[in-house]
Amino acid sequence: QVQLVESGGGLVEPGGSLRLSCAASRTIFSIYTMGWYRQAPGKQRELVAAILHDGRSINYVDSVKGRFTISRDGAKNTVYLQMNSLKPEDTAVYYCKASPSFNIAAMTGVYWGQGTQVTVSS
Repeated sequence: QVQLVESGGGLVEPGGSLRLSCAASRTIFSIYTMGWYRQAPGKQRELVAAILHDGRSINYVDSVKGRFTISRDGAKNTVYLQMNSLKPEDTAVYYCKASPSFNIAAMTGVYWGQGTQVTVSS
């Protein structure tokens, strides 16, 4: 059974930082593209960042460039999203996704985590 288990969300003040973690089954982590999506209330789910199985390519949505960093640790089968200089507009449920292809937006054979809430508010 493939599982993606996210953690690290919470409430933070504007300008603060959080690090999200997504632990994956060993069977997929070494070969799958991993990504983080987010969905704010009333909005569509959007891709935040993605990283290939070997870490060679990293993509970010424009709104988080320079503030968020995605990384992966093969020894721990975990992908991280370090979020700095957080803004209220970053408030959303953040989801981890695993894709069997180079395209993180693929719709077949993918896996999703359960989501973790990030709230940026003073």
